[in-house]
Amino acid sequence: MVNAEHSVRGSATTDTRMGAARAALWLVAAVLAIRQTAAVLRQPPGERLTDLETWIGENGVLHVKGSLYDTDKFTGTPFAGLVLKPLARSAEQSLGVAWTFGTLLLVVGIGLVVARALPGPVSRRSGLLAAPIAISLLMLSLPVRNSFYLGQTSIIPVLLVLLGCFAVRGERSSGVLIGLGAALQPTVLLFAPLLWFTGRKNAAVTSAGTFAALSALAWAAMPGDSWAYWVHHAAGAGLGARPDSLANQSLHGALLRFGLQGPLEIALYVALAAVVCWFGLRRAVRYAEDGQLLLAVALTGCVAVAVSPTAWQHQLLWVLLAVAGRVGKRASDRMLWPVLIILAMTLPGKMLLPNMAVLHPVRDNVLLIAALAAACAVPFLPRTSPYFRRPVPTEYATPAPARWALVPLLPFWRRVLSRPNLLLELLVIRVGYSVYSHIRAAATGGVTAAEEHGRQIISMEQALGLDIEHWVNHAVVNAKWAEAFFNFYYTSFHFVVPLAILGVLYVRRPADYRWARSSLAFATVLALLGFWLYPLAPPRLMPGMDFIDTVHGPQDLANPDYGAMTAVTNQYAAMPSLHFGWSLWCGLVVLVIAPKLWMKLLGLLHPLFTVCAIVATANHWVLDAAGGAAVVGAGFGLTYVLAGRRDLLVPKGAIPSARTESAVPVPAVPK
Repeated sequence: MVNAEHSVRGSATTDTRMGAARAALWLVAAVLAIRQTAAVLRQPPGERLTDLETWIGENGVLHVKGSLYDTDKFTGTPFAGLVLKPLARSAEQSLGVAWTFGTLLLVVGIGLVVARALPGPVSRRSGLLAAPIAISLLMLSLPVRNSFYLGQTSIIPVLLVLLGCFAVRGERSSGVLIGLGAALQPTVLLFAPLLWFTGRKNAAVTSAGTFAALSALAWAAMPGDSWAYWVHHAAGAGLGARPDSLANQSLHGALLRFGLQGPLEIALYVALAAVVCWFGLRRAVRYAEDGQLLLAVALTGCVAVAVSPTAWQHQLLWVLLAVAGRVGKRASDRMLWPVLIILAMTLPGKMLLPNMAVLHPVRDNVLLIAALAAACAVPFLPRTSPYFRRPVPTEYATPAPARWALVPLLPFWRRVLSRPNLLLELLVIRVGYSVYSHIRAAATGGVTAAEEHGRQIISMEQALGLDIEHWVNHAVVNAKWAEAFFNFYYTSFHFVVPLAILGVLYVRRPADYRWARSSLAFATVLALLGFWLYPLAPPRLMPGMDFIDTVHGPQDLANPDYGAMTAVTNQYAAMPSLHFGWSLWCGLVVLVIAPKLWMKLLGLLHPLFTVCAIVATANHWVLDAAGGAAVVGAGFGLTYVLAGRRDLLVPKGAIPSARTESAVPVPAVPK
């Protein structure tokens, strides 16, 4: 009886938490939808829905006598033009609101269909939370945001295919919807082979017949336009922006960007497209027969993206659907593929990879590479795999008892003993630093406020007897060897040392790596708040104070843009000093973890040299270093409060990677 009552209470608690989580996710989806809609409608009429405006505006191509393709502004099929022409006048009257809300409904429809199409067996939690998560991801994705902004119709074929595959009953209805999508976007016809080889031959024939009938209807109504589209422009390949632009994420666009042209490029493109179709469609059929039809649809869409002559950003929604596949036998690896796809579909390539010439070919073709990888290379798990539902579990440890009962504050933040996925870690670090750089650059605050805060800092330092910056700066300038040393130290070790320490911890002490990484991340986020709330001019940018910028050279303080550095970083992000903060984090981590005394002392030299360098080069005030120390201390404190002590209670049989205390009577484990 007691057990039954406990079970009922536990079930009620679980249902309450599930309901709260579902409500919160739907709220997030609603906020994202409202934000996206408002962002479009706030734009002036001439600056929103720019592609739609070129079609149906007063001087749009649908009003111009002659061919739709005379100006190369209209890139749709003749059938799309045939459908849009009668709607031109009514669309003009409600250009902003109706089209935007119609696009919003299409996105919601895609999210609902995708949530219902998840490959089974699906847990109750996944089923309840799938729809709001899918809609939120769609709203954040570049193709949907691009479609909202441009007023494109590229979402419609995706929804038609999903409805044809998952929502309607009967093969004829399914074929009609997919054929209609192909009439709007010809590469959708690649779904006909998927239908044929998965036993839905009537649907395949109907889809091809519908496509042919609608294209013939458009040809009969607009023969000149149809000839221009299908023959003169090779199925739209020569329409729109330049095919070698970064916006064209297809094999054809990539080959053109690599400098190939003429018959050689066309032959290579056709050969590669044939290979991608062969491998991609075979894999799609295999996963469809395995019961993962949503993944099969996504892979077919990725094939269509790759082999299409032009695959503009608003047409790449198929790649996002590939998150439905499961990759990796270990639970710790399961998040790599969805994170890769979500980041690639929501962030520009320059945020994913460093600005290095050797990486430009990858950075410029991120979405194409993701589509090709999904279609031809990524080893998605079949449902028959023993790891599909139950991957190799992750080893967890419990934090050693703390002095306060509420620590750790987040009991679900469990400490992992094994190494995290390296590629995922590198990607998260890179994206995190890109976000940090963007926020830091945006937190300018203005010259007047920054200089006023500089005078406040000087007053406080004078009251505390810490105003040594001017004396140190000029003393170093007079000693050329010291100036050269501190300039070198300031510019050389800021990133190298923290990354080296994280690398060593990742290899040798995985649990300590997670502890150290979390504390560094918290300190950096807190520093961003300081940059926003307290813009501060460093000594070198304070007018009339005779500081010498030893690193960047003389600055023209009469010019608001103080040299080339202004274009690179926010020069008023001085409080707190992360130059010193990150170096102090390095010193403390080495002090805590290093096994030998000489290593600990060597580690403490880094923050000592750094604080001397930032003051000597006139890049920071002394109190900036104090601010850096404060955010680092808060970072370690937050990690302690949320996750518990660094010391771990290790389960029996586990191999610890941090300083541990045994959770069960086991032999002592070497540290």
